[in-house]
Amino acid sequence: MTDSPEGYDVEKVEEWIRTNISELSPPLTWIRLEGGHSNLTYRIEDSYGKAAVITRPPQGELLPKAHDMSREWSLISALGPTPVPVPIAMGFCESPEITGAWFYVMGLVDGRPLYNNEETLDWVPESKRKTLAYSFVDVLADLHAVDPGKVGLSDLGKADSYVGRQLKTWYRSWTSSIESAHYDDPRAHELQEFFIKNLPEQKGLRIVHGDYGLHNCLTGPDSKIAAVVDWEISTLGDPLADLAYALNFFPDPSDAIPISPEAATAVPGFPARSELAKRYGKRAKADLSNLDYYTGFNRWKSACIVHGVYARYMAGQKSSEGVDLEHMRERIGIALSLSEQAVNRLTQ
Repeated sequence: MTDSPEGYDVEKVEEWIRTNISELSPPLTWIRLEGGHSNLTYRIEDSYGKAAVITRPPQGELLPKAHDMSREWSLISALGPTPVPVPIAMGFCESPEITGAWFYVMGLVDGRPLYNNEETLDWVPESKRKTLAYSFVDVLADLHAVDPGKVGLSDLGKADSYVGRQLKTWYRSWTSSIESAHYDDPRAHELQEFFIKNLPEQKGLRIVHGDYGLHNCLTGPDSKIAAVVDWEISTLGDPLADLAYALNFFPDPSDAIPISPEAATAVPGFPARSELAKRYGKRAKADLSNLDYYTGFNRWKSACIVHGVYARYMAGQKSSEGVDLEHMRERIGIALSLSEQAVNRLTQ
């Protein structure tokens, strides 16, 4: 609990809420919530005990498109009437004069994000982990069933190839990071070439979350997905790319390299990744014969992302105190190996 929440002019924000959100009656109690891509997020409780959540970007200079409040607001507003569970959209402020940045207020959801195995063990009983996994994949199928045009989101992203754009973006990241990282791997180039040459035709645009995982969902007391959050990189794209990314968090008996033992899904009781893929395919009526292409692409993309972060550490652009750089370097190679394995399954 705090009387001086970071990034908020309490008097001006509470006056704005008093004028624009009839469900809340300031003064408010403010309690900091962690997570959410470093956004300044608080649980607020009004004078009658009604609770909600308020969020704004971090203070200081931000990268273009980072911490996009308007994108997140448009998603939860548009998806509210659909089967996709999202927090209730209560109010959006586009006037930086109020508190120095755009912010929005949404309903409080009874649920927790799961970032690691300890949180899963604490919140989800082993007997309910299959329930959670099924709910997780069903919600993703329901998201991909939403017609963007019918919910006012036809301008959420470009109409050209979602995977094609990312292949160019992340390959550029890899090549520009080689010198600072003092690390290159020929597989990064060979895989990018394979993905470009074998790029599937994108069949229809759907809303893709872009970072769909248990860390960006709120798991309710019933061990089902109570809400999907953190929509700031959501766009229009290929749903199979979204699916493959989400499934990569789950283990499978065929894995030559197991998932991280710290992962939220690295505990007993979760169904295999292949089982979840079949469930998605049935619910979404999707052809998954080429899913390994998207699995490999996502593994390759992960390698590029970690490579870029590693390069910034090696260049001294970020403090490496307490960071295991050797492990980070190993993660790059592991991601490329996993990408290579997926590609090999395609070409066998």
